Amino acid sequence: MLPARLAPLLFSLILSGLMSLLVSGISTWRAFGLGPNFAGHWSSAWLSGWLFAFPAVMLVAPLTRRLVERLTVKR
Repeated sequence: MLPARLAPLLFSLILSGLMSLLVSGISTWRAFGLGPNFAGHWSSAWLSGWLFAFPAVMLVAPLTRRLVERLTVKR
């Protein structure tokens, strides 16, 4: 198990990985269809997308948390 202090990093890693996997899969399917090279195109698109998604989530997640706190009511 990882120490709790790494939770934001792990959250960003998992979220960016899953979201970039989903978006790149849909984009690849729309661009190339489900042909014989689909998996290769998808994995290439996913890895390059994840390189940008991970730092983006690291930067945006704290801002998003603060915005959500301002837009919601604590009970």
